[in-house]
Amino acid sequence: MYMTTDEIRSTYLQFFKSHNHEIVRSSSLVPYNDPTLLFTNAGMNQFKDIYLGKEKRAYMNATTAQKCVRAGGKQNDLDNVGYTARHHTFFEMLGNFSFGEYFKKEAIYYAWTLLTEGFKLPKESLTVTVYLEDTEAYDIWKNEIGVPDERIIRIGDNKGGKYNSDNFWQMGDTGPCGPCSEIFYDHGPGVWGGPPGSPEEDGDRYIEIWNIVFMQYNRLADGTFEKLAKPMIDNGLGLERIAAVLQGVHSNYDIDLFRALIEESAKIVGATDLSNKSLRVISDHIRSCSFLIADGVLPSNEGRGYVLRRIIRRAVRHGRMLGAKDVFFYKLVDKLAELMGNAYPELIEQRALIERTLKKEEEQFLNTLDRGLALLDSELEKLGAERTIPGEVVFKLYDTYGFPADLTQDVVRDRGYIVDMEGFETQMQVQRERAKASSSFGVDYNKELKLTEITKFQGYDTLQDSGKIVAMFKDNEAVDSVLTDEEAVIVLDKTPFYGEMGGQIGDTGVLNLGANNRFIVKNTKHVGQATIHIGRVELGQFSLGDTVEACVDETRRKNIAAHHSATHLLHAALREVLGDHVYQKGSSVGPDRLRFDYSHPQPMTMDERLKIVALVNEQICNNVEIVTEVMDLEKAKQCGAMALFDEKYEGDVRVLSMGSFSKELCGGTHARRTGDLGYFIIVSDESIASGVRRVEAMVGSAAIAYQQAITKAVNQACNILKTDNFSVVEKVKNLIGHTQSLEHQNMLLKEKVVHFEASTLAKGAEDINGVKTVVSLVDGYSMRELRLAADELKNTLKSCALVLGSVENDKVNLIAGVTKDLTSKIKAGDLVNAAAALVDGKGGGRPDMAQAGGNNPDGLNAALKAAKDWLVERL
Repeated sequence: MYMTTDEIRSTYLQFFKSHNHEIVRSSSLVPYNDPTLLFTNAGMNQFKDIYLGKEKRAYMNATTAQKCVRAGGKQNDLDNVGYTARHHTFFEMLGNFSFGEYFKKEAIYYAWTLLTEGFKLPKESLTVTVYLEDTEAYDIWKNEIGVPDERIIRIGDNKGGKYNSDNFWQMGDTGPCGPCSEIFYDHGPGVWGGPPGSPEEDGDRYIEIWNIVFMQYNRLADGTFEKLAKPMIDNGLGLERIAAVLQGVHSNYDIDLFRALIEESAKIVGATDLSNKSLRVISDHIRSCSFLIADGVLPSNEGRGYVLRRIIRRAVRHGRMLGAKDVFFYKLVDKLAELMGNAYPELIEQRALIERTLKKEEEQFLNTLDRGLALLDSELEKLGAERTIPGEVVFKLYDTYGFPADLTQDVVRDRGYIVDMEGFETQMQVQRERAKASSSFGVDYNKELKLTEITKFQGYDTLQDSGKIVAMFKDNEAVDSVLTDEEAVIVLDKTPFYGEMGGQIGDTGVLNLGANNRFIVKNTKHVGQATIHIGRVELGQFSLGDTVEACVDETRRKNIAAHHSATHLLHAALREVLGDHVYQKGSSVGPDRLRFDYSHPQPMTMDERLKIVALVNEQICNNVEIVTEVMDLEKAKQCGAMALFDEKYEGDVRVLSMGSFSKELCGGTHARRTGDLGYFIIVSDESIASGVRRVEAMVGSAAIAYQQAITKAVNQACNILKTDNFSVVEKVKNLIGHTQSLEHQNMLLKEKVVHFEASTLAKGAEDINGVKTVVSLVDGYSMRELRLAADELKNTLKSCALVLGSVENDKVNLIAGVTKDLTSKIKAGDLVNAAAALVDGKGGGRPDMAQAGGNNPDGLNAALKAAKDWLVERL
């Protein structure tokens, strides 16, 4: 039964919706509040806290079409893309999940029914696997579904050790886990390969299309397994894989979506062979790159941005291999948006940003390519007669300049060199292990604070309210009471305290129980749907079940709210002045200032900065009401509300409006009217990553105090310079010009002194075995002046070797010079290093001129003597 990818996605979601599953939209590729993951790489990621017992949802069953990236960290398919039929950096995982409502029987039934009735796959083409000890799942497949024995394969601990099996899924070294059952499609005897568990299992005949994970155990740190009180289901069906089956092809790259992207890629780069692996790479990479940028990731030299940069460069390199002459990669975004924009509207909404980012990155890489080739030439020169390029050099080219090893091989092959691929692979393995260690689930989930309580937030309307203590913790252990001076965490059934979220820091304040019991709240955070109050018992005792009076620090909250409202005005002003490519990339809102990160390729000009400040203050002066409306997410989108890329939105959302100027989704606390902000000022604007900038700003009393400090400093400068506020800039310019003129005159005088002293040194040159030498201390010389003196000596003496040393600002400067007729005997670099070691320095340079610095002035005389001894020995 032929179905397009769009039809398959829709059929899957609607099937599970008809079986009481909530359709939950795909989460961002940037995992929300999860530092253990580089990218979202599975459908269950957004539900992880539910599996960990830290969160509850309004629904018990869910279904999703989740966008995923596996290109870095624990799961990295990047280097396989294009060379296998099923590896991708970006893919869609269709999933269905149950958080305790149903288990094995229903999960197996749903999967089988959808595959055989919904997708109409022949039952005889389906083979299933179960974990060896999972008799329950085996019996369901055999006795209730009716799969014959020969097509039910039991897989044991094939990876060594108990529960280390392809059919036993584990979140990490600790936490929820359980056996799984996989469904394979048999392409028939015409395709090489064997069933799972056989020696030929890596062939293409039997393809895994569905994985049902039965989450029924909790793994403890000591390696033991305990049963979960409420077992759960995590199902995954790869969209690209099932599309290949339903469309009758053996490679994911032959499905409708990829064929369209491959044809478009070929047209753009001028390729004619549609089976070329480079076209597969490009068609895969345009998806991961576009979706990552749409979700707020921009190219950089670290973390997620570094992975994105690697993917872009790999695609560009493959375009060059196909003969692309011009910048081409960004031209594919239109086709991708056409193909996937209905399912993922962010591709259409962010199309301009995606195209601009890809184009700029490709242009920069072309320049990098030239620098990489120059580095390669330099390394080849160092090799001399050696014809093997070390693996470390190849890895450096790959890691720093994005040069794949095969590119290096191509470049050097015609020159008669070979590449040490074994050494390169060693370096690559070190990098993989480092990435794996930094991105795997390196936490003990059983040690994390887990709360099923739900705290109702009252803080939008009041800063003081009563609440009942429903949970208490001391040293991460649940307790029934806490006493004076004890540090603790208290959870209430309702609270006016805002827990840290969305860039807004948590509230502080007190919890009172009568007149003699007082708990100081130092911070407030969220765990699941509970709000935790972190602090210390100042006096008395607090126990489970007590009803306390929760009082937020009013002044601090008011200042935080004002700065939070200012971030919304700033965002809108940035987009109006700089362009609609500007999106929030992060923020931090406190009582004294705000920090706002945004996408923009270059610094603001002064005019742009002044316009932005004026716009924000204009809105403050308009004193419009700040209005909050609660509505469902789709309605919020339709009314034009902006959302953050990596926030998680569930159910109804809060839409915050400030007149027609700003409308955003936001769950934070805010001022009542824009006039409450008082006054806005930008403190700084700086780059924090490629294409990402950070503004720091202030409002209210903090902004006024900052402005007054600036005014005071300007007035002091005016008094010193004996001028007024409006003339101070011109006065400073004149003083700088005068100073530069004096410095220039001083430099000319110093050069005359250097020439004179060099002439004196030349007259006193010593003869060492027929070679004129000068080794001398010339105190107070800068490195520039040493070079002038060395050039003068070489020009005067015609044939010589020299070492000059000086002390400038407690630092040693050394220079060595050798005329070209002598460089076959001695090298300036060797000569300068003979001295540098004694002043705690090291140098380098050309054979005829080298320099060094040092931190030990007391060793300079000894260093110069060592240089002279070295010359005597060599000459």
